[in-house]
Amino acid sequence: MSEILLATLNSRYIHTAFGLRCLHANLGDLRGRAAIREFDIKQRPVDIAEALLAGTPRIIGLGIYIWNIEPATALVELLKQVSPATLIVLGGPEVSYPTDLPAIAALADHVITGEADLAFAGLCRDLLAGITRPQLITAPLPAPGELAFPYDTYTDEDLAHRVLYVEASRGCPFACEFCLSSVNQPVRDFPLDGFLAEMERLIARGARTFKFLDRTFNLDLRTGTAILRFFHEHWQPGMFLHFEMIPDRFPEGLREWIVRFPPGALQFEVGIQTFNPEVTARINRRQNIAKLEDNLGFLKHHTGVHVHADLILGLPGENLASIAAGFDRLWQLGPQEIQVGILKRLRGTPIIRHDREFAMVYSPRAPYELLSNRDLDFPSMQRLKRFARYWDMVANSGRFRLTLPVLLEHPRQGSAFHNFMAFSDLLHTHHGRQHGISPENLGARLLQILTTWGVPTSPLRESLRADHQAAGTRNPPAYLSAKAAPATASKASLNRRQQRHAD
Repeated sequence: MSEILLATLNSRYIHTAFGLRCLHANLGDLRGRAAIREFDIKQRPVDIAEALLAGTPRIIGLGIYIWNIEPATALVELLKQVSPATLIVLGGPEVSYPTDLPAIAALADHVITGEADLAFAGLCRDLLAGITRPQLITAPLPAPGELAFPYDTYTDEDLAHRVLYVEASRGCPFACEFCLSSVNQPVRDFPLDGFLAEMERLIARGARTFKFLDRTFNLDLRTGTAILRFFHEHWQPGMFLHFEMIPDRFPEGLREWIVRFPPGALQFEVGIQTFNPEVTARINRRQNIAKLEDNLGFLKHHTGVHVHADLILGLPGENLASIAAGFDRLWQLGPQEIQVGILKRLRGTPIIRHDREFAMVYSPRAPYELLSNRDLDFPSMQRLKRFARYWDMVANSGRFRLTLPVLLEHPRQGSAFHNFMAFSDLLHTHHGRQHGISPENLGARLLQILTTWGVPTSPLRESLRADHQAAGTRNPPAYLSAKAAPATASKASLNRRQQRHAD
């Protein structure tokens, strides 16, 4: 059994824990005495504790993130109660800022702040030798050239069924106050030849999906074009590449390679966040809006790139009118997806300097979303959160590609944002929740509100029918077909579980 276990709770099975793989790859002579154990947040902490302790490890290293901080806290409490001699070492973004540590840090034997690729190996070596180390350890920033690549730790199952994360660089040149990258060191590149050799080995093993973790993939033209050239030359059917891109930087040399990829092969996540110049200045975000709009137009009209554009709601000084104007402007630019996010107070970020002036109130529980501020009261923020969730279900899901523009471009509410807000309010009135609403119910509510707004029924029903068929529904849903026969009185009174046992 392994003396050292590297573990974390992923948000879903499909995600792979890249941080654990970096730690494992850099354990040196301890690598053969260590193993990776991945779980997800739907599993019970007590069951995870049982699985981890089954092999009586001496050290358990846990990756702590915003999505797993609460179940991870329960897990560490259990581990220390059941097996107090097992040494618990924490690392990850949620425990990397000594002045802003969560309660879980006090439960652990050791906490490593910062990039722990090399520091964790040194700590394990000392602990196994009986050498005492302090509880809080600050990891020196490793140079990428010092690090072993982690890509051979991906299993065949990972390659076949899960998202593979890769990184050609670390750090970010910007200092946006809401982002963890604002407190990181400048951009550091991994040796390009070595990185591309690792990618070639992954492709030879059957890897087809690559999600780049680089915060600014298109920052360096030479590196960006070299990577795109490499993947174009090694192209395989079904290959998919995801990059985070600076939206106002697409020089001609990069464009030349982007246009060569087939439709859907590239996905760019572009952080717009806000179009309000006063707000961007306030949060220290540099952005050239004219170039941004030109680049999004290029991507939409001249490439097959799938664009995932981010907006953040609740930034200090941005009111509902500014949010609506920004959303409408982005909708007109035509990205395939608009990710509507709520501002979060991430640990260690300088966004807190605006708390007093703008009366920023955040949830004390992860993911630390904004509850209210000077310009958006609590009820307004709740409406915006519902808007964001319903937008993901209706728009980003791609299930209503034909019908969505009918809703957003209708003159009734005066703008795309306000039209969807009206629809969001209707959904909340009818369902009272932001989960578990079927595509059929979403379609029925679209039919309801658009009919009320005077949209002709016949073409509306045809667009909804086409949307359902495009999403893979074989038969038209009940609300588009003949009225379904009512359930018998006896069976209608049964709940779903009871109905399964009824004759």
